[in-house]
Amino acid sequence: MKLRDSFIVILITALISLIGNFVGMSTSPIEALPGMLILSFIAIAGLALSQVIPLKIPSVAYIVTLATVITVPGFPGAAVITDYVSKVNFLALCTPILAYAGIYTGKNIDSLKKTGWRIFVLAVVVITGTFIGSAIIANVVLKMLGQI
Repeated sequence: MKLRDSFIVILITALISLIGNFVGMSTSPIEALPGMLILSFIAIAGLALSQVIPLKIPSVAYIVTLATVITVPGFPGAAVITDYVSKVNFLALCTPILAYAGIYTGKNIDSLKKTGWRIFVLAVVVITGTFIGSAIIANVVLKMLGQI
């Protein structure tokens, strides 16, 4: 996908997320706008980095790395960035992203049908493994903190 097309998708996602943030969390779109702009900029910058840097690394890795670096305590402006982004609820972001993923999957349903039942088994194993792994990590951390 070209950077321009990605920019348009990110812009649409940001607008829908602002509306979802207002409806679901009663946060004013004006109040959440700076955080949404920061998140959009991080996504666009990560996509641009993935096209400029000649390594075969998924763009999501650049986006996550960039977001992590600019929000590390001690990074100039990290507290301000974190404060603005905290006004955007995670669930408000999930709705348009999952809708887009559903549309994309529906568009490629023929390729999905070719994979057959094996993709279902793989999905169940991955989801189960992720759940169990997360539960184990949470249990260890909570025990280390003395919460359980």
